[in-house]
Amino acid sequence: MSRRAGGVPSTSMLRCHLLGHRFRFSSEGARMRWRCARGCGAEGAKTYATASDAERYARAFDREDREDLGRRGPLFGLLPLRLARALRGRRAQT
Repeated sequence: MSRRAGGVPSTSMLRCHLLGHRFRFSSEGARMRWRCARGCGAEGAKTYATASDAERYARAFDREDREDLGRRGPLFGLLPLRLARALRGRRAQT
């Protein structure tokens, strides 16, 4: 495996370029921090007026939408799943 500057594996960076970052959010006092869980090195922070604001935003952003996968998602990538769900919904109504 080749490495890029900073010692971050290039396969991690490639994965994030193809699939997008998987940010995880946390709070430390009035500061909200985020970091890519895939290990590509992407991270950041933002300071809020209060610690409760930072915690509230971190909790709201730090979730994965896997339970909504068939109801909401990319239009073409999940089109067969969305069509199947729509047909099941119509059959249940009639």
